[in-house]
Amino acid sequence: MTPLPFRAHRSGPADGTGLTARDAMLHAPGPQVDDHMAVDVALSVLIGARVPHLLLQDEDGRCAGLVTRSQLAAHRGGSWFSDRTRLRDIPLDRGPFTASTAALGDAESAMRTRTLNVSPVVDEHGYALGVLALAP
Repeated sequence: MTPLPFRAHRSGPADGTGLTARDAMLHAPGPQVDDHMAVDVALSVLIGARVPHLLLQDEDGRCAGLVTRSQLAAHRGGSWFSDRTRLRDIPLDRGPFTASTAALGDAESAMRTRTLNVSPVVDEHGYALGVLALAP
């Protein structure tokens, strides 16, 4: 799954378009894995699925984070790394995530403020609906 990039622009009530984060998504969230999965296994899943990131789920299936290939590779190469290192044990973005009802311009601003290129979009219960990505 390739996240849908969106261009820098303002939307929502200020410009009258009313577009939300949910409106900008064309695809399902893509591969989701449990946050207790081993880093090595997650890296294999990511490579096998040919995707740039994985969404993490907690024990209830709610979005618990997002991890990229570069993050996994960096932690895998650390001197402290072992085959028992779990995704929940590495530092990664754990939210807050983009609400599906957020105005698209507000979602973009929040992502830029937090220096995120991608952000999970979640429903009101915290389940991942998709991913937003900023266009370069």
